[in-house]
Amino acid sequence: MTAEIERKYLVVNDSWRDHASKGAAFCQGYLLARKNRFVRVRIIDNAHAVLTVKLRTGRLRREEFEYEIPYADALEMIAYATSVVDKTRYEVNHCGCLWEVDVYSGVHDGLVVAEIELADESDEPPCPPWLGPEVTGNAAFSNRTLAMFARRSEYGSRNMLKLQPAGQLPRRREQ
Repeated sequence: MTAEIERKYLVVNDSWRDHASKGAAFCQGYLLARKNRFVRVRIIDNAHAVLTVKLRTGRLRREEFEYEIPYADALEMIAYATSVVDKTRYEVNHCGCLWEVDVYSGVHDGLVVAEIELADESDEPPCPPWLGPEVTGNAAFSNRTLAMFARRSEYGSRNMLKLQPAGQLPRRREQ
């Protein structure tokens, strides 16, 4: 188990891109989503996958359990997800602090959010000039809430095909 303490901000301009890493494409499906806990499957760059369980234990703190899982299993789990969100994640180092910048696509095209993980809830990291208002704790900007706008039924088989490794057809679950 790992404790996750993070703060989240809106991003107001693209100047962060000058210092960003190569982006990683994320497809996140929520298998269980409650106010203080969730189970998520994340497919990264159509190549590998992780299963995550998060339990909120404070305003900024969550206990996090994360496990690498077989890619084929993740594809099946995404098919059962109640909601899905797509984004590209970039890493940006600012004054010795690592920021994760998420650029959303689909129904959230244009939304850009930056997160920073902290060692302690009282930490005050130096804020880059491209940060806007803090949205930590604002449910409207949680990935779980954003995913609700792209319900699994609306996600469609077209997007599932994008997640298949090159040259492979989607697996069908035995009935």
